[in-house]
Amino acid sequence: MNVSGGQATDFDAMIVGAGFAGMYMLKRLRDDLGLRVRVVERGDGVGGTWYWNRYPGARCDVESLFYSYSFSPELEQEWEWTERYPTQPEILRYANHVADRFDLRADIAFSTSVDSARYDEAQECWVVSTDDGAVSTARYLITAVGCLSASRVPDFEGMDTFRGPTYHTGQWPHEGVDFTGRRVGVIGTGSSGIQSIPQIAAQAAHLTVFQRTPNFSVPAVNHPLSAAEIEQTKSEYDQLRQAARMSPSGTNPADPIGQVLELPEEVRTREMNQRWEYGGAGFMSAFLDTAVNPEANEVVAEYVRDRIREIVVRPEVAELLIPRDHPIGTKRICVDTDYYATYNRDNVTLISVRETPIDRITERGVVVAGELYEVDDIVFATGFDAMTGPLNAIALEGVDGVMLRDKWIAGPRTYLGIASAGFPNLFMITAPGSPSVLSNMMVSIEQHVDWIADHIAYAREHGIIRTEAEPSAEEAWGDHVNEVANLTLYPRAASWYMGANIPGKPRVFMPYVGGVGAYRALCDEIAGDGYRGFILTRRNDVSAGADIDAKTPVSAES
Repeated sequence: MNVSGGQATDFDAMIVGAGFAGMYMLKRLRDDLGLRVRVVERGDGVGGTWYWNRYPGARCDVESLFYSYSFSPELEQEWEWTERYPTQPEILRYANHVADRFDLRADIAFSTSVDSARYDEAQECWVVSTDDGAVSTARYLITAVGCLSASRVPDFEGMDTFRGPTYHTGQWPHEGVDFTGRRVGVIGTGSSGIQSIPQIAAQAAHLTVFQRTPNFSVPAVNHPLSAAEIEQTKSEYDQLRQAARMSPSGTNPADPIGQVLELPEEVRTREMNQRWEYGGAGFMSAFLDTAVNPEANEVVAEYVRDRIREIVVRPEVAELLIPRDHPIGTKRICVDTDYYATYNRDNVTLISVRETPIDRITERGVVVAGELYEVDDIVFATGFDAMTGPLNAIALEGVDGVMLRDKWIAGPRTYLGIASAGFPNLFMITAPGSPSVLSNMMVSIEQHVDWIADHIAYAREHGIIRTEAEPSAEEAWGDHVNEVANLTLYPRAASWYMGANIPGKPRVFMPYVGGVGAYRALCDEIAGDGYRGFILTRRNDVSAGADIDAKTPVSAES
């Protein structure tokens, strides 16, 4: 069987990545559309980010009951989460359960990486080369590589001289690491650092934390889920899921109570107290104006700073931990368990490397301002080349030999964060220009997968052999993404949202901040209008005597 009657291909679709996006994409295309599908996965198991990120304390910042698939009511009801915020091992068990339940492994090539993919215009297919030397062809190529999968380690002088083990939180040994009796240095205090530091401190003889930029974090207030909580949520899944799909963030936090600057101080303080005690990222949705008004933002930021001062016993340490260089929420808010309290431990030292950066790494440890901090192990919690990094790691070649990484040299350019002009039949799940990392990723993944599957089904039904974003539609979408971002405070932070953690990377706000619900409605409208903004090309009816290579563009009205 060939999609839309085109030239013979090895597969109708190839998918890069077997995380939650790749697994669901496989199920939709294979089971619902009956296509021949191959998934290529560099790990030896499913799970994506939860396969790789096994560092101590790794945990999702979305509540487990909603960090899960909604496509199968049976799956929803049968799986039992144990905690409010799921740990990495539990999420990975869930991913494996899904793979087994829907027999997904049969169509996944594990321990295989895609090196390059080239669109062959003559054959109207993608030619995909993998690191095992195999070359395959597919009508459609779909990237499900994740937004945070290209690990980054800064190029410190002397890295190769250090005599002890080094680890990156995004490439953690599967067998785990025992830090008992060890002197450990952690470089970085982003999300993975904030989650791992309390766990490492509880085990190590001494922990030295090297912090360049302090980050805002709110308590998770994690707890085991009771049978009553689980039963209540499962009985209301339909309504709760639908509300999340149409919400700004893909979650269901309590509604904002108004604009912070228009509320009496005692009212806004009471609301923040309640949300702080309840825990979770819903703290950031207390007010309507936090993300757009600097004065309103400062009220919330100062509240969190005061909590840090209350928790951390030594004032000089508390001041080092207090963020002052970015509005709260303009970097993804961290959700922690005992992070700030960890700095009250006698075996923890905090070293600021903001004014005096790390000089070098020696065989014995880390040198800052000429002083050596001796450590036995170094943990790099230094994050990722976010969003574009995983895509640029693949040599993706479109029409006229244009490489995606070259097209994106000044910043990513997409239509809806799904397609890119000049790259026919290439779909990207949660790419730059979509809500992705500003949302509950499971909600955004399902929305993208369903939309892409529907687009491919539409193409088959209408005899379309090639679909690609119109350059003008892509340009207009990029302008809109930037316009909406500039209405907020997000661009004021030197965040990985902006690519600021990668030297030389263009400073462009990559995700779409317009909201999950609004974005979904727009995508549905575009699909309902015959996929407005896409150039749809079909073959003429061969039975009518037309040249098989003749192509007819399809307008939105066709």
